[in-house]
Amino acid sequence: MELISIGKTSRSEIESILESNVGGYLDRLENDYAIISKYKPIDAKPNSRSQKYKIIDNFLNFWFRFIYRNRSSIETGNFVYVKDLIKRDYPTCAGKVLERFYHDLFAQTNQYNRIGSYWEKGNQNEIDLVAINDMKKNIVMAEIKIKKQTTSIGALKQKANKLMAHYPKYTCEYLNLSLQDIKDYLN
Repeated sequence: MELISIGKTSRSEIESILESNVGGYLDRLENDYAIISKYKPIDAKPNSRSQKYKIIDNFLNFWFRFIYRNRSSIETGNFVYVKDLIKRDYPTCAGKVLERFYHDLFAQTNQYNRIGSYWEKGNQNEIDLVAINDMKKNIVMAEIKIKKQTTSIGALKQKANKLMAHYPKYTCEYLNLSLQDIKDYLN
């Protein structure tokens, strides 16, 4: 769980670090305890092996990333180190929470029949949010960052080329979403 919390989200990444087969553990954490879930790129085939794991609960994710991982510093009273580490790494952790929030927000609109993320082999061309309405032939793709995005829409379009090749008759809206944009989507 610690590895998943710091971004080692594929089974192969986890197994290479631990030098052990973790399939049974991941299965129990997902199916018996409902602590983690696996997800695939939005356009992946059902039997695709391209999948990642995430910790479902934001509190547990924070705890494994910052508290459990630094328990020695906490036990010895080195709270300044932990505080500085949280200050440094919190934006990355909060960014993942914001991505989940936008996924949920788009799902609540009931306008899309598929919502997820997209990435290609080796985590290339990763797109944070892809929302598809097959009936209206419409796709929304978005990069999601805590601070107002500096990445251009052109860069997002370039990352989306391979995915859009599967949807030649669909219109696509490209967005840069941030914490500041939430109020626009809550109405």
